[in-house]
Amino acid sequence: MPSRPRAYLIAAGLAALVTGLSGSQLAAGAAVRAPARVQAPPGPGVHDVVLAVHGGAGSLPRGSLTPEQEKSYRDGLTKALRTGYALLKEGRPVLDAVERAVNVLEDDPNFNAGKGAVFNTDAEHELDASIMNGKDLRSGAVAGVHHTRNPVSLARLVMEKSPHVFMAGKGADDFALRNGVPYTTQDYFWTQRRWDQLLEAKRGLRADGARSESGGTVGAVAVDGSRNVAAATSTGGLTNKQAGRVGDTPVIGAGTYADNRTVAVSSTGTGEVFIRGVAAHDVSALMEYARVPVARAAATVVNQKITALGATGGVIALDTGGTLASPHSTKGIINGYVTEDGTVTTRLYDDETPAG
Repeated sequence: MPSRPRAYLIAAGLAALVTGLSGSQLAAGAAVRAPARVQAPPGPGVHDVVLAVHGGAGSLPRGSLTPEQEKSYRDGLTKALRTGYALLKEGRPVLDAVERAVNVLEDDPNFNAGKGAVFNTDAEHELDASIMNGKDLRSGAVAGVHHTRNPVSLARLVMEKSPHVFMAGKGADDFALRNGVPYTTQDYFWTQRRWDQLLEAKRGLRADGARSESGGTVGAVAVDGSRNVAAATSTGGLTNKQAGRVGDTPVIGAGTYADNRTVAVSSTGTGEVFIRGVAAHDVSALMEYARVPVARAAATVVNQKITALGATGGVIALDTGGTLASPHSTKGIINGYVTEDGTVTTRLYDDETPAG
């Protein structure tokens, strides 16, 4: 019997993982065809969602915030959701909606992105971000940015104003200046909270500040009336991280992915393992090749594959029909969403978002 093409075997193997096809069935030619659009039933999850955001996976037990702090977090998430929602209602591209929603969170010191970014081991801020358009799979990403206030907007500039996908460090900051992005000094990103976390880490009082505390990596996913999807993610990384360290956030397919055939995904968690597991793309692959609905696909990746590799985290995953999944293997994930009718929901505490 002639050998099967490698791409066929990969697709079939993914389907076998979820559907239970045996090796003999595959060898006999049990074909798996990728549909033009996933037609799986919606299953669990939140429905009629047009935009969702997250503010990082970790743990935020009820009662751990003062009423003022809780209001500040919820106001930030709500502002991001309403900003993106207004653009969608105006008929603007989904890319605009996710970019602007993430901009709001980058400007909010509660979160580990932009203004509230953590410090690396050299007491500097190194910012990472990415954005992806599901219609044509165009993508942009930046890593190790020092002087750009809103890295996700620079990632979009890389996508639209250059022949490249990924720029890093000084080259990315220089590209920003050449394209009219104002120079931002490092002191803009400074916050007392993040400075104190760095000092605690240096004294050995905590492992790092990004995995267990409130206010982490931020991201957004959106879908419009024509079933176009987009995703964006932005972060300051890990407290006391080695200078030059890059996590999953700017890596297309790991921290961010969007495809009109399937889903838009933004990840948060242990970046090194999300890269190794190609987490965001894996959600899409399970949906495309095995026709698994979004909630099951996202939970399989987050709660089985990533945990088997020894890490924790979460995703927000929005399919083209408006079903949102937000599985997490951490105790919680800060997130929120807005439905087609404009209803906004924010979820902060560990008991507000099911684990998936």
